[in-house]
Amino acid sequence: MTKLPSLAALILILLAGLMAYVRLAPTNPDDWHMDLGQRPAPLAKPSPDTVTTLPNGAYTDLVLSPDQAQTALANLDAIALANPRTRRLAGSAASGRITWQTRSLIWGFPDYTTAQITADGLTIFARQRFGSQDMGVNAARLQSWLSKL
Repeated sequence: MTKLPSLAALILILLAGLMAYVRLAPTNPDDWHMDLGQRPAPLAKPSPDTVTTLPNGAYTDLVLSPDQAQTALANLDAIALANPRTRRLAGSAASGRITWQTRSLIWGFPDYTTAQITADGLTIFARQRFGSQDMGVNAARLQSWLSKL
């Protein structure tokens, strides 16, 4: 019977270690603040103004004039920063590209969302850092942000 508490303690230690790794793993902005003008490989040309869900994230292309895109990016920055556990990782509305990091409530899993002004308007790409399936979390966040835009 003494092995059961030892096993439970080991499991708790492993979970705490995994949680610490997820929360404390360093983030290099250069890895996530990507140029969306050079569309990443998994992103085909989406239908305009539609959120396309990927296994590990979501993206959209909003068709906007240059002035509308600049205003939309500035407004999206305010919306993102009002979102719980979200911070600006890199960029600014003035530079035409912003990347935000949003962490999940309990484990602190980081997701990254980049928005960039393009020739056609505004492209937004939200993706997770760990794992291969995000269960629609990034698509839901992106749709929520867009509904407030």
